[in-house]
Amino acid sequence: MKTFLIVTTLSVASAWSGLACAQQVQSAGSEITFTSKQMGVPVDGKFKKFDAQVAFDPKKPEAAKIGFTIDLASVSLGSTEVESEVVKPDWFDTRKFPQASFQSSSVKAAGPGKYEVAGKLTIKGASQNVTVPVTLAQAGATTTASGAFVIKRLDYRIGDGDWKDTSMVANDVQVRFKLALTGVGAL
Repeated sequence: MKTFLIVTTLSVASAWSGLACAQQVQSAGSEITFTSKQMGVPVDGKFKKFDAQVAFDPKKPEAAKIGFTIDLASVSLGSTEVESEVVKPDWFDTRKFPQASFQSSSVKAAGPGKYEVAGKLTIKGASQNVTVPVTLAQAGATTTASGAFVIKRLDYRIGDGDWKDTSMVANDVQVRFKLALTGVGAL
């Protein structure tokens, strides 16, 4: 099932948290996407609803506070049949766990315009420590935060039952994010 793609999107939330701060996230130009594989075939998805609380100063990244939430029921996989399946208990179980969340524990510079955001990603009640690479690019008054990372869906109990078979649905989920932010200090 393509439901496993939702897991990828949750990972993106982790990445998102790296820059969504007291700064304002602009819907236009922002996205959280993911790619998983079902029987070796890439399946792409995205989350349409997410929110972030970020206090980030590129001159003092160690003082950053980043929090993020994703509405798991807002997953878009291009098929209503798959989207109605992925919200069920074997996958995201959105009735019991409507949101995925990320809370930063540290942010450190990793080169010009690059940062590593460490924190706890929680999906379906399971929490894992993750480190998300984030790149900042400035264009006028908008800073774009982007990055990609991989999560293991089974670490978050996504794809229970028969779906635990990683020959059917791969365990690795690639998460990508791009956030348009205003209010970030000069890079």
